[in-house]
Amino acid sequence: MDVLAPVILIATILFIGRAIKVVPQQSAWVVERLGKYHGTLSPGLNFLIPFIDRLAYRHSLKEIPLDVPSQVCITRDNTQLKVDGILYFQVTDPMRASYGSSDYVMAITQLAQTTLRSVIGKMELDRTFEEREMINAAVVSALDEAALTWGVKVLRYEIKDLTPPAEILHAMQQQITAEREKRALIAASEGRKQEQINIATGEREAFIARSEGEKQAQINQAQGEAAAIAAVADATAEAIRKIAAAIEQPGGAQAVQLKVAEKAVDAYAQLAQKNNTMIVPGHMGEVAGLIGTAMTLMRADSAGSAAAPQSSSAASRPGNSTSV
Repeated sequence: MDVLAPVILIATILFIGRAIKVVPQQSAWVVERLGKYHGTLSPGLNFLIPFIDRLAYRHSLKEIPLDVPSQVCITRDNTQLKVDGILYFQVTDPMRASYGSSDYVMAITQLAQTTLRSVIGKMELDRTFEEREMINAAVVSALDEAALTWGVKVLRYEIKDLTPPAEILHAMQQQITAEREKRALIAASEGRKQEQINIATGEREAFIARSEGEKQAQINQAQGEAAAIAAVADATAEAIRKIAAAIEQPGGAQAVQLKVAEKAVDAYAQLAQKNNTMIVPGHMGEVAGLIGTAMTLMRADSAGSAAAPQSSSAASRPGNSTSV
């Protein structure tokens, strides 16, 4: 009995260890019973029949990244292109992943490389750099259709690097440099063009401003001259009104005639003094008439001045007063 107790204890421990299984989260364990698929254990506590059931496969249901080895592809224009990428997949059916393929990871890798060579072979070199998204989508579509029988879902494929030969890289670098120099020249010419436009615009605005200033100056000068002419006209009109009023007074007409005669005589005298030429009026009778008129007016003025005191003295004498 003492010998059997440890044996029974060890057998019990082994039995419990084989019978009780705890499956982690995001995992799936495939169970075979007597060599045949029996079921898939879900996460948590599970029970098996020892020595009859066994764990055949353990799969992770998480998203798995798979590095696809780099390979050399031939483009449509016969250019070698080294391509490497990374693939993301997930086990969706543990039973098919266990029995659908002996190694679904290698199968996915090989199919990804084959599909990538086929897609790139239909494209030219320049398009491969521009249409990475299309290449990725084509690879994923082809893999996803084939991987259904393997119990695997291909989520996405990403190209990590596209490496052309060294001579192609050098030619591409020269092309990029030429394009940059071209853009620089275009930008410089556009800058010079804009500079000339700005200079022309500034000169035009300055010319317009100067012309506006000259226009305003001429307007101001014209307004000043008009105001001066109006002032002179007003003064002349006022003088004429005063002269007309003076003419209407007693003796005003004779005074005007006398003044006109004096002005005429002075004008002839000044003309004679300005040069050595003797100026003779065409009608000497007019000059004589002017002089005679002036002398007559002067005598009349003298007589009127003398008569005025005499009449005032006679009126002041007492003997001449008459009483009525």
